[in-house]
Amino acid sequence: MTEQLFAALPLWLVLISLVTALLIFLCGEARQRLRTTLNLLAAFLKLGLIAVMLRAVQGGTTFGFRWPLLPGLDLVLKADALTLLFATLSASLWLLTTVYAIGYMERSENRARFFGFFSLSVAATMGIATAGNLFTFFIFYELLTLSTWPLIVHRGTPASLRGGRVYLYYTLGGSVLLLTGLVALNGLAPGQDFIPRGALAPWSVGHDDELRVIFVLIAAGLGVKAALVPLHGWLPQAMVAPAPVSALLHAVAVVKAGAFGIVRLVEEVFGAELVARLGVGLGLAWVAGTTVLYGSVRALAQTDLKKRLAWSTVSQVSYVVLGVALGGSLALVGGLVHLVHQGLLKITLFFCAGVWAERFGIHRIDELDGLGPRLPWIGVSFSVAALGMIGLPPMVGFISKWLLGSGAIAAGQPWVVGVLVASTLLNAAYFLPLVHRLWFRPLAADVPPAVPLGRGAITAMTLPPVVTAALALGMGLLASTALSPLGWVRLIVERP
Repeated sequence: MTEQLFAALPLWLVLISLVTALLIFLCGEARQRLRTTLNLLAAFLKLGLIAVMLRAVQGGTTFGFRWPLLPGLDLVLKADALTLLFATLSASLWLLTTVYAIGYMERSENRARFFGFFSLSVAATMGIATAGNLFTFFIFYELLTLSTWPLIVHRGTPASLRGGRVYLYYTLGGSVLLLTGLVALNGLAPGQDFIPRGALAPWSVGHDDELRVIFVLIAAGLGVKAALVPLHGWLPQAMVAPAPVSALLHAVAVVKAGAFGIVRLVEEVFGAELVARLGVGLGLAWVAGTTVLYGSVRALAQTDLKKRLAWSTVSQVSYVVLGVALGGSLALVGGLVHLVHQGLLKITLFFCAGVWAERFGIHRIDELDGLGPRLPWIGVSFSVAALGMIGLPPMVGFISKWLLGSGAIAAGQPWVVGVLVASTLLNAAYFLPLVHRLWFRPLAADVPPAVPLGRGAITAMTLPPVVTAALALGMGLLASTALSPLGWVRLIVERP
């Protein structure tokens, strides 16, 4: 019995957040201290379970839970090295986002509703991380859509409701494509679990055309949440949401769920060899490369800070897809490690943007002048993350781009290096002016005094971006160590 409970730890990752969400909804609006305790307790419990699984998986232990729903159709949860890469990133950043949200939402209404759906989104993300087959992945993928929509429309303004409608149009359309591909795949090769290097080779003989169509359908369905061009339109519209939700969408949950799904599709459903033989990997790489450049160009034109960061996400998340689509092991390492690196950098940027919006009412780029010394911890954190996004050595962004470029050359696709160079120049063009405004321009005369907040709220909003910026810097400096994200990604790629 004890062994069965231990093997089912992936299920507990999901249940902890589901139970927490239910309890928060039941608590109601008035019981703020209890709600905060539940949020933080659940976050620490998940991290504790993940720490146990990390150690066990490194030693060769496997975790799995299987529940037959229909003949040949099982709900499967598992924990392998790839699962724990995404789960560790999500759980760690969710703890920091929870702390940030507690301070950010101090003066807001409907906090019980907000944190209830917030926890439900955590449960969905943990389900996506631990899904052991496409059917299970699809269930939690849809739960993520339904649980994040109330967060996007939380403020109830016309702009937020419009952003929520656009989000649903795109994501539900993507769901139709994903489900169609899933049904077609199940008809061809029923009951396939995720396995390293894919499981479809025995079924591929004589079915190349069908498999190409299935791949395109599933990749397009996942590409909506990954914000691949031309399926990206929902992401800039969703920026009307509160800052913790923006951080959630960009760094932890939604876009990462799409990118993570594409990793599973290529590496553990089709397999890199079959993807190369079908000729669909290069097409996916071209879509990702186009998205990298298009997102960067659009970011350069934005005058609203959060929209510039949103278009930057459109560009940066596609590095993950580009790495997995190229097919070589070195490019895959670069793409997977960028899953972590981009999450740390982007969540820092959105945390800082939220602080400036909440404390000073600042939303436009031309309002940033001289703000660096005004809130120095926030200004430094933002600057570190911006330089990391550009790829300045020894920041984590440099490591991702170096590995992707080296992997592209090894895979015989040197055009990717041109994409990375152009993207880096564009990154510099839209991030360096922000850093310059923060530190090298005088404070604008019309900047209002900071909104007075309690000491606890100020600390809750300041500590998370400082921690994530420090982690991004530290992971770059210590990238060669075995315990770094890069070391864990190499374990994933080199697995037998």
